[in-house]
Amino acid sequence: MSTATRTSNGHASMGVRATRLELACAFAAIVGRYLLAVLPSARRELAHWRMRAGEIPNVELRRTASRALGKRGNIEGAALFATLAPAVSRRRTVRALVAFQTAYNYLDTLSELPSEDPVANGERLHQALRVALQPGAEHPDYYAYNPDRDDGGYLTAIVDACRQAVAGLPSYPLLAPRMLEAAARIVDFQALNRNEDQGGHHALERWAREVTPAAGGLTWWETAAGAGSSLTVHALIAAAASDPHIDGWDAREIDRAYFPWIGALHTLLDSLVDRHEDRESGRPSLLSYYQSPTHEATRLADLATGARDSIACLPSPQAHRVIVTAMCSYYLSAPECDTVEAQIITRALTRALGLPLNLAIAMFRARRLLATLTGVDVRSS
Repeated sequence: MSTATRTSNGHASMGVRATRLELACAFAAIVGRYLLAVLPSARRELAHWRMRAGEIPNVELRRTASRALGKRGNIEGAALFATLAPAVSRRRTVRALVAFQTAYNYLDTLSELPSEDPVANGERLHQALRVALQPGAEHPDYYAYNPDRDDGGYLTAIVDACRQAVAGLPSYPLLAPRMLEAAARIVDFQALNRNEDQGGHHALERWAREVTPAAGGLTWWETAAGAGSSLTVHALIAAAASDPHIDGWDAREIDRAYFPWIGALHTLLDSLVDRHEDRESGRPSLLSYYQSPTHEATRLADLATGARDSIACLPSPQAHRVIVTAMCSYYLSAPECDTVEAQIITRALTRALGLPLNLAIAMFRARRLLATLTGVDVRSS
């Protein structure tokens, strides 16, 4: 081997080590900031919404709200984006993130219940996610197509909390249009993502084939999965908090990274955890369209690679990579993922995202074990 070749290889090896060191430092910093400055605030917000949910007059809506809040893992996960916000805006950012994801969980759970017109019901209910990002907008009748409606002001309170919080973020006016586009995609996805007895995915497929994300080469169900994720909104809320001078180019790149790449990975891993539950409820899984577990793992690794590459263009790229790694590890560490299929996916995603994924999976498993030993309920999704 020539001296030049050895020098070149040495520089490359040093570059890889430097990147790994930067990622490790970013991981440690974000975990520390999350545990000390974000999670306590997020849990206070959750306690508030649990109290409000317990006051809902209608029994079915109260039960639905309680069940949705039981999936607290993804609500606390949404708050992870607040680690990107400066200390002065962090509490407001946590409030917006927790409120938006709390509304998402409640509406998602509620729209799965029987109604005379499930598409119209899902579309109208999820309009709350758009209003949650529009300070001053009027509240429509969210329950117009829902058999139950007396929630004692619960949903409008969540929506108002979110929009009051985002209105005070430094760059909200600039990023609001992108947030609303992302929320509109969620509304369409949730309205059309139906159980088998409600029409299945036929309408969702037609809609997804008409949606054209910046990235090419995705299947219709991957595009749909990216559209249905709440992570794009979370990332834009964090960006609105973190930089008063953020420009339109940054906003576009955040949207392009999270839709479709990161959002699709998020939704499909959530489907992996919920596969048994979806089968029992008659909801077709988006993962079922892959030809085999190997094909499934290969495509999720492709999404992870697309996510990793698109993150490189963002402000604070290492922080976004840590968040994506944490998101993947949260799902892959769930008890429902103790399967051969999930192990194949984990190996594929580790090749794409690096060894920190395995470290994060081990951390989440330890947290779940500790929760089991102490009797604290930690839900997988």
